Amino acid sequence: MPLSAGDKLGPYEILAPIGAGGMGEVYKARDTKLDRDVAIKVLPLAFAQDPERLARFGREAKVLASLNHPNIAAIYGVEEHALVMELVEGVEPKGPMAFDEAWKIASQIASALEYAHDKNIVHRDLKPDNIKITPDGVVKLLDFGLAKAFTEQKETSGNADQSPTLTIGATEVGVILGTAAYMSPEQAKGKSVDKRADIWAFGVVLYELLTGERLFKGEDVPDTLAQVLTKEPSFDRVPIKARRLLKRCLQKDRTLRLGAISDARWMIEEGEAPVLAPAQQRRAWRFMVAATVGIALIATSIALAFVVFRSQPPGRELMNLSIPLPPGSPSFLVLSPDARRLAIVMLRERDMLLYLRSLDSPEYRPLPGTDGARMPFWSPDSRFIGFFAEGKLKTIPAAGGPATTLCGETGIGQGGTWNRAGVILFASENGKLRRVRAAGGECSPLALEDEGARTVVPEFLPDGNRFFYTTQAGVYLAALDNSKARKVLNDYSSVIYAPPSSGQRLAHLLFLRETTLLAQPFDPNKLEPVGDPVALAQQASSSSSSPQVGASITSNGTLVYLVNLHRQQQLTWLDRSGKELGRLGQPGTLRGVALSADGNTAAFGRFERPEYPAIWLYNIGRGSESRFASSDSYRSAPVWSPEGNRIAYSAGARLSLPIFVKDASGSGPEEALLRAGTNPRTPSDWSRDGKFLIYTENDPKTQADIWYLPDPGNPDRKPVKFLGTNAVESQAQLSPDGRWLAYTSSKSAGGPEVNIRPFPSGQGLWKVSVNGGREPRWSRNGKELFYLAGSSGTVGLMAVAVKADGSSLQLSAPSRLFEFQALIAVSSQNVFAYSPHPDGKRFLVSVQEAGNPAVNVITNWRKLLPAGTR
Repeated sequence: MPLSAGDKLGPYEILAPIGAGGMGEVYKARDTKLDRDVAIKVLPLAFAQDPERLARFGREAKVLASLNHPNIAAIYGVEEHALVMELVEGVEPKGPMAFDEAWKIASQIASALEYAHDKNIVHRDLKPDNIKITPDGVVKLLDFGLAKAFTEQKETSGNADQSPTLTIGATEVGVILGTAAYMSPEQAKGKSVDKRADIWAFGVVLYELLTGERLFKGEDVPDTLAQVLTKEPSFDRVPIKARRLLKRCLQKDRTLRLGAISDARWMIEEGEAPVLAPAQQRRAWRFMVAATVGIALIATSIALAFVVFRSQPPGRELMNLSIPLPPGSPSFLVLSPDARRLAIVMLRERDMLLYLRSLDSPEYRPLPGTDGARMPFWSPDSRFIGFFAEGKLKTIPAAGGPATTLCGETGIGQGGTWNRAGVILFASENGKLRRVRAAGGECSPLALEDEGARTVVPEFLPDGNRFFYTTQAGVYLAALDNSKARKVLNDYSSVIYAPPSSGQRLAHLLFLRETTLLAQPFDPNKLEPVGDPVALAQQASSSSSSPQVGASITSNGTLVYLVNLHRQQQLTWLDRSGKELGRLGQPGTLRGVALSADGNTAAFGRFERPEYPAIWLYNIGRGSESRFASSDSYRSAPVWSPEGNRIAYSAGARLSLPIFVKDASGSGPEEALLRAGTNPRTPSDWSRDGKFLIYTENDPKTQADIWYLPDPGNPDRKPVKFLGTNAVESQAQLSPDGRWLAYTSSKSAGGPEVNIRPFPSGQGLWKVSVNGGREPRWSRNGKELFYLAGSSGTVGLMAVAVKADGSSLQLSAPSRLFEFQALIAVSSQNVFAYSPHPDGKRFLVSVQEAGNPAVNVITNWRKLLPAGTR
């Protein structure tokens, strides 16, 4: 399907052709949503018209999208029979090269292959054409388009009818996938392929880099394949230091070949290849150990790898490791300054706790006393952890023990930092900075020039006086003893300060731009950025819903960061059994959903900018979506009027959100229902008779309270507090008859629960959920109440039958209708991941795409930086 400049594929505008090959044509394109250039590989017409091949392509695209490594070009998604990829600017490696240069390239190739092999993915088409060297000297492997999970491979029968061909894309056994000159002998014979085929191709590529000559170069494809099968390579032209490695990679009998690319990488890092034990002996040893120790040893080996990384000398090459997380959903991560322990907040069912993992042990240990923990940070001596919970700033010994409350009225907390003088600087939910001694004392405000800015995630510099902080306008630098501040970055992200390494003059600021982790060179004397930032990793994540980077670094050059934490959502119709009935609109970083009373229009949030969600509408009858409220400021929590002709929502700068209402057509001005005050407010429901607007006010003193505004059309109206305790009460929903208010409360020990109170008196209480619940929604007839059980990740949609008996209620036991993948927001923000249709037979659900959050580790991360700035 040839394309021309100006053509569109979904949100991608074609700019120019890049090249073509057997697996399709490649174009440079512009992502009009994210405002970035990408590469798009369009499948050949024969491929696109074959349902079997398309199904295989779809399956493999999901596998490929899971690859997240600095030496692998990222896969962004699939669009109309095309693969959307990272656009890599660079050149193909050409030999002959100096030994040191070729060795560095080989090390990075090996690192990328090791990462992919650990995920059971084989490249199968490794060759110089699929390798790019960026202007910064970073290797990028391209076109994992032939990669397949190991489990999909089959052995040939040996039948002559299944002899090798060079046909692309077929799934039958005996079909060759790859390029003849770089194929392994088993690949050329049409046999099953595993990671050792990549090891062979790695050796062929390295030989070509060192000598400048292709190892197998027949007159045509059959002659080339014959050489692969019969020719014994000569290594006379290869430097002596590389010969042993190449001999081990280029064994025609794959049982004699290197068993793992990690062995090749280790040999490269040692400079000269040492004598290794035979591969068969290593495999037999590994098998015996695995048979006796099993999975426990695998976990221990990961932990021991951390110990090695922690103590490695700074001159070693960079290494990558991805470790799985325990069951649950991560939200915040930070590595201790001594690089010995990882602190991470996990949501498991109804519990949100701080977990610790000592890096010489595979176990994640919950830290008692950290219920509801948020945004942890370490003391400089790695002995204590600061965190926010229950609207308070607390500290707790990392070894265990009771938590100490230092300050109250923090709301959900927006980050802290701890200097060597024992001063903690932290941000409350209202975006104001305060300071307190770690030993206790007064919690005093810290004045800054711009008092109106919502200030979050402070980060001390090593001097313990100056600090960075983030606002929606960018990253600023200030000092404890000076209220003046100046901007250093334009991005809405926290920063991690990395001092200059030995012998270097530049420091670095690590921050997020969308999902790319960047390192900005920074002059520590002038205190200003220098040059352009360098990409360290793709698919990195901020922590939870804050701009805090989900990453941490140590003085020895180890970088840990979260990946796949924030995945896209898709509005999806599900019936009462969870069966998918259809999808609405484009996937994206969505935020909640609310159906109009007639079920014909859906209102939802979409992040068009990292810091600001906009409100969008989807007209179900017309099958079209449009922006309702722009993303020039924070707009959230859309609530429909009972007639469906107006929408109330929060809008502003999050510091003190007012509530506005606007015509649902999108025309006309915004009308302020509640003007800006001292606390943020977000609507949650509008009564069926139109007489009450229910909303949540986030008060630092009482966390979150439920209020209502009588007669929203009356300019003399006065808001009334319905419920205010020292817990979070939010997500309030009125029954259709207006007599009962269901809401979420964090007052119960162990996590949020769904309760019902009479409205408007509030006198009386019925607990609805069992073992945790949130996001209540009434059925149209008021005979059922739905809610979600579980935290981010897999949640269950629960149903409870409700029967009013005078001034009392009769509630059935909750029943689980179905489960789905969801991203759960902080309850005080009144974001709902689902909305029941008026017919009671289906639900519009914001389903989160599949993916496994993990912790990635990069050792000696400065090796990714250009020379002279490391």
